[in-house]
Amino acid sequence: MTTAQPPLYWDPFEAELAKDPYPLYARMREEAPLYRNDRHDFYAVSRYTDVQRGLADWQTFSSARGDILEIIQTGMEMPSGTLIFEDPPVHDIHRRLLARVFTPRRIAQLEPRIRAFCERVLEPVTGADRFDLVEAVGAEMPMRVIGMLLGIPEADQATFRDRTDATLETGDGGRIAQEDILNTEGFQDYIEWRKKHPSDDLMTELMTAEFEDENGNRRTLTDGEVLTYCTVVAGAGNETTGRLIGWFGAVMARYPEARRELVADPSLIPNAIEEILRFEPTGPFTARYVTRDVELHGRTVPAGSAMLFIQAAANRDPDRFDDPDRFDIHRVSQHMSFGVGAHYCLGAALARLEGKVAAEEILRRFPDWEVDWDGAELAQTSTVRGWKTLPLVIRGA
Repeated sequence: MTTAQPPLYWDPFEAELAKDPYPLYARMREEAPLYRNDRHDFYAVSRYTDVQRGLADWQTFSSARGDILEIIQTGMEMPSGTLIFEDPPVHDIHRRLLARVFTPRRIAQLEPRIRAFCERVLEPVTGADRFDLVEAVGAEMPMRVIGMLLGIPEADQATFRDRTDATLETGDGGRIAQEDILNTEGFQDYIEWRKKHPSDDLMTELMTAEFEDENGNRRTLTDGEVLTYCTVVAGAGNETTGRLIGWFGAVMARYPEARRELVADPSLIPNAIEEILRFEPTGPFTARYVTRDVELHGRTVPAGSAMLFIQAAANRDPDRFDDPDRFDIHRVSQHMSFGVGAHYCLGAALARLEGKVAAEEILRRFPDWEVDWDGAELAQTSTVRGWKTLPLVIRGA
């Protein structure tokens, strides 16, 4: 006799559901490929083809009102320069300014400095028999990299990281407060200082780069636009990459055979990072504003709705991936974790590089570990999924 399953219900704000959402995602793909949540007033799709097509269709599923459900539902007006909250052609104009910095060549040139940051944050725990991976590396290394890119003095980098984390973190069932969505506190002082002390960093480049805006005017960014750019880059770069490093520690503890393969052959690490991104994406879903009535799975999603595209569910769609719930560092796949189309993550190459370097340096020092799961805690946010604490117990130390 089989036990009846409870009614299908998915709440992106509920902490308990975030602990292991994948069985529920599987039910959504099968039973409700177009899911409706009346309590929080949104629709969601979970199949790979729907997520891929929807995220690429910016005309129908707009970013102009935000890419987080709470933001869309506030109806707030986005400041200029918030390129993740813009649509073409304005988005493309603003994206090109950042693309000058995030070219593959320039990112590759950062590797020695990123490795030096990683070695530095690992030095205090080298030889330890136990340490918190998130505290030691996940919260430290991305902060140093973003601080370097933006030209934030080292003494102030932790303050900016902590402010970003506090903005995104919510309690169980909580939402990001509207006043915290784009918290630019502190950056204005550095913009004024950088005007007098230009340097080889992103902030200086943003202040001095000339471009043709959407009205055909040749100009540089306003202080307000530079402020918004820096806030977006700091938030995205710190939070998601730090969570990726945490997932590396957790997944490698759960799959020790894969970890031993990576220790024996570090050339496998870049592909292993891709598989972790597929298997445990740091950004599990992305919101969009629906600009026109659209038909999906025999139903009409009306204009003005909020739609969530669940990349974490798409990444385990059996119609796209063989044996999708199996972790396989040899798998070659095109996951949805960085999005697709106009809003494909501009920092993807940087995140991959940081993940690769962190994995190499961690495995070189600590080839064998377990996680103290009783002491591990998932961070509670409505935008990213990852570890707040992840205590590693080093074997053979």
